[in-house]
Amino acid sequence: MWKAAIEDAVQKVQRNIAQFDGRYPHVGEGKKYALIGNDDWTNGFWSGMLWLSYEYTGDPQLREAARHTVESFRRRMEEDTVLDHHDIGFLYSLSAKAQWIIERDEEARRLTLRAADKLMERWREQGGYLQAWGRKDDAAENGRIIIDCLLNLPLLYWASEQTGNPAYRKAAELQAYKSRRYLVRGDDSSYHTFFFNPETGEPIGGATHQGYTNGSTWARGQAWGIYGFALSFRYTGDPAFLETAKRMALYFVQHLPADHVAYWDFALPPEMEQPYRDSSASAIAAAGLAELLGHLKEEDPEYAYLQEGLNQSMESLVRNYSTTGDDSAEGLLRHGSYHVRGGLAPDEYMIWGDYFYLEALLRLERGIGGYWYERE
Repeated sequence: MWKAAIEDAVQKVQRNIAQFDGRYPHVGEGKKYALIGNDDWTNGFWSGMLWLSYEYTGDPQLREAARHTVESFRRRMEEDTVLDHHDIGFLYSLSAKAQWIIERDEEARRLTLRAADKLMERWREQGGYLQAWGRKDDAAENGRIIIDCLLNLPLLYWASEQTGNPAYRKAAELQAYKSRRYLVRGDDSSYHTFFFNPETGEPIGGATHQGYTNGSTWARGQAWGIYGFALSFRYTGDPAFLETAKRMALYFVQHLPADHVAYWDFALPPEMEQPYRDSSASAIAAAGLAELLGHLKEEDPEYAYLQEGLNQSMESLVRNYSTTGDDSAEGLLRHGSYHVRGGLAPDEYMIWGDYFYLEALLRLERGIGGYWYERE
């Protein structure tokens, strides 16, 4: 099943190169993608899909297209185009760092290190966190962290390994610890965001930006937590991160509906459960589960349950949500949601969903992970 799904996905990626014509897919519009310039937080996922597809096929067309995206990210860095936010890891881990991992290109390595420096500009020493959005003097945003940032931390861990500079790792670890303490609740669910006093670091409270309510559990945020804490464990070896990833994974799997693909929030009242799933959340969680299972012993009492959860979710994504067999579709996964309550693409393709779906498939079929860490 995985091989056929990968072949179909890679063929779509190959066809999309000409159709996208140097632009970047963002969210779906029917069977097509809305195409944008390299000026959003989502652009790295297309680059990552090109690199994954190249690794799978060895197709020089895919390699050339992937290299072109890295050049675009180089220009973006030089021009400082919309980089004043925390999502630098999403942008440069899947573009420049991917090229470094695959080709050992020194220019790509240097660009990735510049990206890590850019992310470090978000570090707020007094508060002890990476500010998610807004300028440092933005009173509405200067105390906010968000759970998504856990997937940006591997850029800092990696930079510390590459340079020997402990400052990158220290910031990443402190952000991960703070996220574990304040974003993860006692029942293993999660807040999307949390606010602190930017001058003292004193906690203020949890909130949501894209979830149903402040006290609910946004499915994509829970998925970021699974994968992000598993990656922090990979880099630090701290068992607290592994435990947190496992707890969040158990919550995710236990709260799935009958077809094993998440609604956009885990705390919706019954009248709101239809029609919106978030296939992208389940794709992220699947890639995160694959990472997590790689760190657990098979005799772990939860190992078999989580392995079954991964297989069931991926089988459902392939059978019920993927565009496998539909040659007119540009996207890989139907029924993703961006921002339901904000009315932004509540039921469309999501380029991040497509990326993590392909990454999860390649993990299962070939053992090819993403570009969050160096390959052994």
